[in-house]
Amino acid sequence: MKFGKELASQMVQEWQGAYMDYNNLKTLLKHIMIFKQRNALTSSPGPAPRSGSLKRRLTMYRAFSGLTGRRGSPRKNDDEVILVSSVHEEGSENHYQTMFLRSSEEGGEYELVFFRRLDEEFNKVVKFYKEKVEEVKVEAEELNKQMDALIALRIKVDKPLGHRVVPEVKVGNSAPATVIASVNGVKQGGAHMDVIQEVEMSSEGSMHAKSFTPASLDVLDHVKINVEPDKPVSTLRNVIKSSKSDLSFSKNELRKAEEKLRLAFMEFYRQLRLLKSYCFLNMLAFSKIMKKYDKITSRSASKAYLEMVDKSYLGTSDEVNKLIERLEATFIKHFANGNHRKGMKSLKPRNKKEKHRTTFFLGLFSGCSIALVAAIVTSIHAGNLLNHERRGQYMDNIFPLYSLFGFIFLHMIMYGSNTYLWRRFRVNYPFIFGFKPGTELGFREVFLIASGLSVLALAAVLSNLDMEMDPRTESFKTLTELVPLGLVIVLLLITFCPFNIIYRSSRFFLICCAWHCICAPLYKVTLSDFFLADQLTSQVQAFRSLQFYVCYYVWGDFKRRSNKCLESDIYKFMLFVVAIIPFLSRALQCLRRLFEEKDPMQGLNSLKYFSTIVALVMRTMYDQRRGSFWKVMAASSSGVTTIYSTYWDIVIDWGLLRKNSKNPWLRDKLLISNKAVYFLAVVVNILLRLVWMQLVLDFNDAPFLHRRAMVAVVACLEIIRRGIWNFFRLENEHFNNVGKYRAFKSVPLPFYYEDEKIM
Repeated sequence: MKFGKELASQMVQEWQGAYMDYNNLKTLLKHIMIFKQRNALTSSPGPAPRSGSLKRRLTMYRAFSGLTGRRGSPRKNDDEVILVSSVHEEGSENHYQTMFLRSSEEGGEYELVFFRRLDEEFNKVVKFYKEKVEEVKVEAEELNKQMDALIALRIKVDKPLGHRVVPEVKVGNSAPATVIASVNGVKQGGAHMDVIQEVEMSSEGSMHAKSFTPASLDVLDHVKINVEPDKPVSTLRNVIKSSKSDLSFSKNELRKAEEKLRLAFMEFYRQLRLLKSYCFLNMLAFSKIMKKYDKITSRSASKAYLEMVDKSYLGTSDEVNKLIERLEATFIKHFANGNHRKGMKSLKPRNKKEKHRTTFFLGLFSGCSIALVAAIVTSIHAGNLLNHERRGQYMDNIFPLYSLFGFIFLHMIMYGSNTYLWRRFRVNYPFIFGFKPGTELGFREVFLIASGLSVLALAAVLSNLDMEMDPRTESFKTLTELVPLGLVIVLLLITFCPFNIIYRSSRFFLICCAWHCICAPLYKVTLSDFFLADQLTSQVQAFRSLQFYVCYYVWGDFKRRSNKCLESDIYKFMLFVVAIIPFLSRALQCLRRLFEEKDPMQGLNSLKYFSTIVALVMRTMYDQRRGSFWKVMAASSSGVTTIYSTYWDIVIDWGLLRKNSKNPWLRDKLLISNKAVYFLAVVVNILLRLVWMQLVLDFNDAPFLHRRAMVAVVACLEIIRRGIWNFFRLENEHFNNVGKYRAFKSVPLPFYYEDEKIM
């Protein structure tokens, strides 16, 4: 793999603008090479050399460095190509400037441009790295203060009757250690130990005992507990009183504080590792580009420039390495009970590996699905079921049951396609969604789940494709008619299965996000929460299918495939309630963000969802009362919400239609080089939004489709529109993170210092 591609694959995507622009510098070197090739062609006598042999012919005239390496070095004046110096300007930091000493030579202006650009890139990298190092040093100081409070709280909670110092204990021949023991005894294997061993290492490596000074408890007089409004109770507490509460010195309080600090340390460690990787990749990039320059120009400038790189802040700063070492030691000692393997496993989660069995089962299930589809088509054709007299009965009673699985399958296919495209275009979707590292599902895993669901659903359809009633009992087979209900129960059992099978981490993450959507606005809104809520607004027909399950199997006569659901006023009312719940949840999330973030755009966004709810209400009133007045109200409200939502999708969520951007009527940064894709997506979104109005106004159905089938087709088109929206919405979020260099999660800390001067 070429280094340019390797650099692009390993860089922190949110920092991509802060890395050395290797491709641009490589382009400048190509200009130098092209000039030298042309110059060699015009100056050499005789016929022009072939292009294939030109590169080799130029290399034949390079200076010979010898075979043994014992040759004397050339004179300094002949070898000196550049002079690198550090320039200080008032009001700004030092920056590095390279003086090219051969600018008077023919083609020297190309090399001069190269070194100017190289200096700009190096100063940019050094400045960014220095800023990030200063940030992590400030964060390290804050974590120090948090640990002081945590240790004091541990002593207060675990040793309520006081603590005493145990005399020195000899470890080995001459290795004394000091042990602090609790009067309450010793706990082994718990969340923390009541016996704390402090071993001091001297510079020579021998251990010496020092008189142990227990952590001061005075710090607890100056701290309070941060009550983050991330749960219903904490949200209500913040509304009623202050977000800071006094310490209660309970074990539950200590456990929560330890968990928050543990997560903060893990995220800080990830930040330090990425910063270390940033430093290493950039230093390697400067080394690569300078060696490429030497190769093209046959000069020896890389040594002088790389010496400057090594002596710069980028090469000499070791704050990050020291912080990593200290953080590892602290985490292992205080959060892993001294277990090095356990601590490092938490700090360095293993990268997710692609498994061959995933690909195998994906192919197996996909082949089975195709075979089942062929079998269903053959059965329908052989039995002439499309013209059967009981076709209408089947569509009214059985088709809504199985359409639920079709909606879920299609949504998973769209999400799997999105994950494939996000990974291909290097969108850091695991970080944006907040997945636990190494647990996110790739497109293969998503397609595997979707294909597995399709096999179950298609097999159930094939087993329940009988339209002939038993003439003796005048009913269908009970077991066959219960197949759809059994399949729903199986899916629910898999979803809520507590065992570590079938991607438990992802299932629980989905359940938590869904619960947050249901309880909106009592939970703090994260991107994964409102992203899922947006998906649910496109699954209204799926929720109505679940409602039909309840009515059909509880109050209907499923043995005779008959129901009176549509004759019930309660059922009709619940159709309306089920339709507006996802939009209401999303609107409440916007109001929660408006209250917390003071962002007026969230208020406007909530109005968009409320307008959709109004449209649904008007449609319901029109269905119940009819009349031209209610028809006009339903049409006008639906038109307003369609225009409002379409504008919001394209301009706000996608960030497109920017008149003065670098890409006219799009946005400054684009992931896809073909701009026509974005204009096509805009047109498709508008058309599918207009199709969505069919759900609100209930336009005349297509004569060649059953009414139930028409509803399912419109619902599928809405799911497809949502899938397209997902890609461009996350692309825009990705560029927002890149523009603000947001590569880390903000982890709330447990303690609040009333006096910031206290350390």
